Amino acid sequence: MSAVDQIKTQPHTLSLDGSALDLDAVHQISCQQINLTVAQDQGLVDRMQSACDLVDRATREGWSVYGVTTGFGGMADVPVPYEMSAASQNNLLAFLATGAGDPVDRRHVRAAMALRANVLLQGHSGVRLELVERLIKFLNADAIPVVRDLGSIGASGDLVPLATIARAITGQTDNSTVSLEGHSISGATALSRLGLQPVELLPKEGLALVNGTSFSTAIAANCVVETKKLMALSLSVNALMMAALNVQQQPFSAFVHKLKPHPGQRWTGQMMLRLLNEERSNSSEPLSNGHSSNGAAKPTTVQDRYSLRCYPQYMGSVVESMARIDQTVTTEMNGVSDNPLIDTDHNTFCQSGNFLGQYVALAMDDLRNHIGLMAKHLDVQIASLVTPEFSNGLPPSLQGNPTLPYNMGLKGLQITGNSIMPMLTWYGNPIVAHYPTHAEQFNQNINGLSWGSANLAWKSVGLFQKYLATALIFAVQAIDLRAKNLLGHYDGRKLLGGLTVALYERVYEITASDARQDKPLVYDDGDQWLEQWLLRLSTDLEQDAGIAGCLAPILKSFEETF
Repeated sequence: MSAVDQIKTQPHTLSLDGSALDLDAVHQISCQQINLTVAQDQGLVDRMQSACDLVDRATREGWSVYGVTTGFGGMADVPVPYEMSAASQNNLLAFLATGAGDPVDRRHVRAAMALRANVLLQGHSGVRLELVERLIKFLNADAIPVVRDLGSIGASGDLVPLATIARAITGQTDNSTVSLEGHSISGATALSRLGLQPVELLPKEGLALVNGTSFSTAIAANCVVETKKLMALSLSVNALMMAALNVQQQPFSAFVHKLKPHPGQRWTGQMMLRLLNEERSNSSEPLSNGHSSNGAAKPTTVQDRYSLRCYPQYMGSVVESMARIDQTVTTEMNGVSDNPLIDTDHNTFCQSGNFLGQYVALAMDDLRNHIGLMAKHLDVQIASLVTPEFSNGLPPSLQGNPTLPYNMGLKGLQITGNSIMPMLTWYGNPIVAHYPTHAEQFNQNINGLSWGSANLAWKSVGLFQKYLATALIFAVQAIDLRAKNLLGHYDGRKLLGGLTVALYERVYEITASDARQDKPLVYDDGDQWLEQWLLRLSTDLEQDAGIAGCLAPILKSFEETF
């Protein structure tokens, strides 16, 4: 049974056994929507114990095993005798107590703890089941270690951030802080409240807890889930704007994309037809240049500008990239990424490099780039909407009440959008290729930098949410004004299909405005406080509230197609 199936049948509990999780499950865990248990499976217990037994044998017999009977990193040539092997693991958590910066969003910490627990359950890391159960006990109590956002280069995994979690759950040192019930408490206090005692680590356990990509991947997982929603919203907002611009629908027809059949391009064209004019979504015939069935005016030019006509080709490449990023992060978060890996079938330790975060790093570099591309396109649409020469006759700056000459419409709002959009494209610059490091005696002489890339991606997600809040106001105002132009009233819903009507009405609900026929969303400049509207809209996006429900059909189609 998949993780999603378990959530559907048991909405409050998910049983971990080391099998693959999906992004939605991880996101729900991060948002504290479900509790976790360890599967009651004797095979799971046996495989974990077998790995622990092999570690014990290796230390007693003096095998040369990296990080178990040796020092770490560039000091791997330093032998660690059996009687010091456990102390070495505890010391690992001590010398990695070097985090800096601001606290990481607790949602990411929750996701990282769950991913680490699930990977350890695969039985290739050599840790006791007790440590996994501690991770889950902390999660279910929502006792979340405070982790700093500086301290990993995604090389030997997310060493410093994961060590912060490990110190908290083991209590081998009190140098940790835990957030519980809205308060920051010491790690020792957290253990006491959860009815736990400090536990000494055994050989290999410290290394297994800190050595892996689980934390970078946890952030990436949350970024991907949120960005897919924002991608769906970008499509919907574009549909509203295109309807307001009297877009010609020929460029979205199946005939066009059959001749250049990129999957993302084809899907984007189909989705725009559905959003603009649902009853035409299954048509394979080219659309005429006459009046559309929703009452839009006959076009005044032979063909639209590129931002309208080329949207499937532009957005299609973003859509395909999102599908690829989704798969990359899903694969990474379910992979065993510590070192050395334990092969109990052959009684061997495989010293390798699964801890390198390159896949996640490049995926997050790509994600940030594609967020910037989506914002860039919306910014062009907004510029077209506010300029009568390009908007097919909408008022300048989408002015609501033209009888007052000092009404300036959405000029200030466009400035705010213009302040955000360049930041998003700047965040789209890669970090992985530009900044090599040579850490730790040149042992880590090449690095994934997944931690930095993923954290930058999360910042981009937050900025894009705020940018889309501005775009929503432009889109609804424009469709209201187009309705007045075509139908003689301001009810923009009369120009929209079912999916976009729901989004339109949600914007009115969030802004506490009444959908009406005698005024657009913004009539007189002083009638509303747009700053408050932006806060409400962006908060709705951040909290995955009402707007998300309007996006479900688009997201479902994306998941089914890609």
